[in-house]
Parts: sequence; structure tokens; C-alpha cells
Amino acid sequence: MASTADIKNGVVLSIDGQLWNVIEFQHVKPGKGGAFVRTKLKNVVSGKVVDRTYNAGAKIDIENVDRRDFTYLYNDGDNFVFMDVADYDQITVAAATVGDASNFLLENQQVQIALNNGNPLYVELPASVILEITYTEPGLQGDRSSAGTKPATVETGYEIQVPLFVEAGTKVKVDTRTGDYLGRVS
Repeated sequence: MASTADIKNGVVLSIDGQLWNVIEFQHVKPGKGGAFVRTKLKNVVSGKVVDRTYNAGAKIDIENVDRRDFTYLYNDGDNFVFMDVADYDQITVAAATVGDASNFLLENQQVQIALNNGNPLYVELPASVILEITYTEPGLQGDRSSAGTKPATVETGYEIQVPLFVEAGTKVKVDTRTGDYLGRVS
């Protein structure tokens, strides 16, 4: 058993049989009364975010989570197949576990997968990826970068908003956390 002094960002706690990732924490020592730890926790499976406060020195369960580098190989129906870059073992991850990351996954892309007792918890993508636009309406003469946006489909099938001057076949940088267009790539 660990105590609240062991809480750090990125640590995974086991609370009531569920796994919660620590997003933020703050040790608070008020002038009157006992110290406590204020945390913001994200459920590893559902993504739900909650605030929780612990008294200083309270016992908590810290789960062992192994984050390893994997290469995305291919999609097999409702599952995604990844290869461990260290020992070349392949693992199959359910689409529910991959979640929104599937919108930005290309073959041979490097990702990090968090494993708990050999079970994949979630897939972590790089902050941004480079994708090619496969379809978008042509821009009109006189369109400028500040004029607005239009929908565009990228090579994974995901639809993003791009400036009016971007055409099909253009490689763009996309934020994997929000799905926002970050710029063109030459």
C-alpha cells in the first residue's frame, strides 16, 4: 500500500475496482486543520474525469502500469493489431480500447500502449500526426486563410476542418487530441 505522498501526475490508482489516471494533484496545507491532497482523476476505461480529495497520509492503491512503444500494423475487423518494438510480439487491441485514436492511426505508426497485467488500457498517440487529404471541395478564387474553413476527409476516413485554400492531396499536420488542423506540411 502506498500513501498520498506517492501521488504524481501519470500514476494510475485503483479505486473501487476501477483504474484512474492522475491528471493533476496538489498538496494543500491550510493554516488550520490537517493537510490534504486534491486530485483530478481520469477513468482509464471510460475517460470520465472526477475530482477527489484525500487526507494527507491516507493509504491508496497504486497500480503497476507499463507504457511500451508499439507499431500499428493493421485493422482486423473490430480489433487493431500492434507489434511491440522491443520483442516483436503482436497484441490485438479492441476498438473500444483504441477509441478516438483510430481516427489518426496509419500503418507502421509508432504509438504508446499502457498495459496493466498484460491487458491494454489505452493507446497514446503522438501530439500530432501528418495525414494526407483525400477529398475536399475545391476552394474558390479569392479565398484567403482567414476567410473560414471547409470540411476535408483525411486518408484514415476522419473528417477535419481546414482553411479554404487547402486542396486534396495536400499533407497536413493534425492535433490528435482535438482533431484540429495545425498547418500544411511540405
